[in-house]
Amino acid sequence: MRDFNQEYSVFQKALGIEDPWYVIDYELNQNDYILDIYLDFRRGSEFVCTHCGHPQAKVHDIVNDDRTWRHLNFWQYQTILHARLPRTKCNLCNKIRTIHVEWSRPGAGFTWFFESELMQLMKEMPVATVARKVGEHDTRLWRVFHYYVDKAMKELDFSNVKRIAIDETSSRRGHEYVTLFVDMDTKLVLFATEGKDANVLKKFSSFLKDHNVEPNNIKEVCSDMSPAFKKGVETEFPEAHITFDKFHVMKLMNEALDQVRRNEQIEQPGLKKTRYLWLKNHKNLNTEQQEKILKLKDTNLKTARAYRLKLSLQEMWTKTERFATLHFNEWYQWATRSQLEPIIKVAQTLKKHEQGILRWFVSKMTNGLLEGINSLVQAAKRKARGYRTTKNFIAMIYATANKLLISVEPHKLG
Repeated sequence: MRDFNQEYSVFQKALGIEDPWYVIDYELNQNDYILDIYLDFRRGSEFVCTHCGHPQAKVHDIVNDDRTWRHLNFWQYQTILHARLPRTKCNLCNKIRTIHVEWSRPGAGFTWFFESELMQLMKEMPVATVARKVGEHDTRLWRVFHYYVDKAMKELDFSNVKRIAIDETSSRRGHEYVTLFVDMDTKLVLFATEGKDANVLKKFSSFLKDHNVEPNNIKEVCSDMSPAFKKGVETEFPEAHITFDKFHVMKLMNEALDQVRRNEQIEQPGLKKTRYLWLKNHKNLNTEQQEKILKLKDTNLKTARAYRLKLSLQEMWTKTERFATLHFNEWYQWATRSQLEPIIKVAQTLKKHEQGILRWFVSKMTNGLLEGINSLVQAAKRKARGYRTTKNFIAMIYATANKLLISVEPHKLG
């Protein structure tokens, strides 16, 4: 070991190492591009007791194992800090404990500076890409990511949660799903979990209790007409009114309309390539398309009749609560007499969910908010490429959709 001299003070200052720690040596491996920096503490130093927090615990002995921490690169060299850690015996609590160093959180293996850099990179690019860039295994990076995301999520205030929206999104190719629970007032994803059955509502109820929120605090829930969600809400949130998302209602109607068109185009070839004329909102069509649909909608085509039923259902959302009920019942009678099998099935489905559909006129809740969140979720999926587990994907959803302000502190070593 070389004596401490001015040569080492460059590293001392650059690292921000403060008394009682100091740089005692370094080794530069030019072949592997690694810079090893060795630290020690001054004899007679006192440290904070990691058990009780007493600031003047004296050194009892030294852990012989060489502990290492990855730091930001010095130039092109991967930089590793080395130190043997003292154990203190506290006069206050009489416990013998290994100290926590000030340049890293306990058990991390990375310095604060390096973790800060990792978090910035992982918010901007896929984790697998970051792992290759910094030369670390991605599982180590995910542990860092989980720590700071979990910490940021725990700092959120859940006490005023009363209105939530529920939606599911695919987590992988196939039929694996993650269900999201969003606070309609703060627009935050409160909770995400695997699956889309009634059990996800039970998990969310337990999550709220863990955050000192009683399930009875939830007064309004918006979701699609999933029987599992409906059953889960009724069981876990007995005080909540369910609003069935109006966009989901119109989606079902559009699917039935398109089924009518596909059935009819066998005998009416002119209906081919007209799908989007019937399904798009009138205002989203260009002038030529608007003129064409105006000519078609009043014909005797079955598709035209289904289209008029769609327009009537759509009109319901412009009514007041009182007249919406009358409008819905009239529409139902018309739809069930339409002799259009796909429309009749949808009408019967909507009738079973009438109370939740009409609840919109009170709650004004839709899952439209979740469309924006879902675009962020898809961005999270791209960033989490190679995320290995759904747990990792969920952490990326929290960070991305909630735009968490994740800070890594302290911002200096020592």
